[in-house]
Amino acid sequence: MAGTSLKFGTSGLRGLAIELEGQEARRYTAAFLRRLAEQGQDSGGKVFIGRDFRPSSPAIARDCAAAIAAAGLIPVDCGTVPTPALALHAMAAGCAAIMVTGSHIPSDRNGLKFYVPSGEITKADELGILAALSDAPVAELTADFADESEAATERYFTRFATLLPEGALAGLRVGVFEHSTVARDLLTRILQHFGAETVALERRDDFVAVDTEAFGDGVFAPLRGWVAEHRLDATVSADGDGDRPLLMDGKGQFVRGDVLGLITARYLGAQTVVTPVTSNSGIERTGAFSHVVRTRVGSPYVIEAMTGAAGSVIGFEANGGTFVGGGVSAAGVSLPPLPTRDAVLPLLCVLGLAAGKGVGVDEIVARLPLQVALADRLQDVPSEKSGTFLKRLAEDKAYAEGLFAPHGIAELAQIDGLQFRTKAGDMVHFRASGNAPELRCYVEGSTPEVAEALLAWGLETAAKEVA
Repeated sequence: MAGTSLKFGTSGLRGLAIELEGQEARRYTAAFLRRLAEQGQDSGGKVFIGRDFRPSSPAIARDCAAAIAAAGLIPVDCGTVPTPALALHAMAAGCAAIMVTGSHIPSDRNGLKFYVPSGEITKADELGILAALSDAPVAELTADFADESEAATERYFTRFATLLPEGALAGLRVGVFEHSTVARDLLTRILQHFGAETVALERRDDFVAVDTEAFGDGVFAPLRGWVAEHRLDATVSADGDGDRPLLMDGKGQFVRGDVLGLITARYLGAQTVVTPVTSNSGIERTGAFSHVVRTRVGSPYVIEAMTGAAGSVIGFEANGGTFVGGGVSAAGVSLPPLPTRDAVLPLLCVLGLAAGKGVGVDEIVARLPLQVALADRLQDVPSEKSGTFLKRLAEDKAYAEGLFAPHGIAELAQIDGLQFRTKAGDMVHFRASGNAPELRCYVEGSTPEVAEALLAWGLETAAKEVA
């Protein structure tokens, strides 16, 4: 399709929902199935489908089912479930899966996340899917398809049922910011299973995009008020498809996703941590891990680096989505690998650690050797403009030094985007989003005031350059 918005980003295919609906969803699904066959991967005769609450998701899920049926396989509906729940259920059956979701991006967009029987697809698979695209039309599905939504939900719940000691969260009062995340009911159920008292907050029937890294978004404005109003020890949530966590402590402060991942890795006794370059530099300073591997942003890069890593392995992204590799156990019970982002695992580990020590989440975070890290983004910035800005910043030394004159440049890393260390030891990192027309800015500062000033400067500087 000429001029289409559809493209692979940091995790899955994304684009305008109106362009994905119908034949395009069927084409990409058919291409994915051809890629599976080319790689000699047997899907067990079934392909599982899940979806988020976007208004376009049911129709797109049906389009995926049509292509699956046309390929001679059985489409299985897992309903509105978290992405990790779908992946877990499909992997247990030795089958492939497709999640219909745009994750945290606006509701006029949607996407497809593809899973082979062993887990999330690789970047090589993405190229293979694109190469396998065909213009041959696929007919609509005329019959209903099998339903395993309850089984997928129960399998995911069972995964966490023994993660913490019995009654580990008793005495905690936890708000669940429900909005339109598919994780809302499961998250409440799991918290209650461990003894927490939960308070349902702001459940919505319409879809609202929640970016768990953009704490300044208006959708989060009521949260601090809820902490006081409901006397909450913490507030938890997830993004639209339930693979990115959100946690606010009892003092009304958000906990960054990479901090959630770090605490989770320590709680689970990880020997190796795999995380993108955008995660806090304090991970190395803790000295808690034998190996810390840095990657580009995107779940496929984290998963690839986790493969074959030494010892017990936990991966996580700056958004807090956490991956379980080999050799991990909790409460003396082996935790099987799950090579896709999960939001529930880090939330449980952080709350369980705080409750076990009898302190607030804020105190657990305060004990970590972290710089103050903040992030935000400029929206509606075409990728061409972001690319031009980043290219010039990387290649024109005089230009870069001129922009950074207020801070100075001590070091530059280009693992993904451009990460500048200032002469004061702080950090400013620019990168183009792989999921939406956005330019992201991440900063680390020695104090909250320094970090806030750096973020404001970074966004203002970038905005002028891409205008």
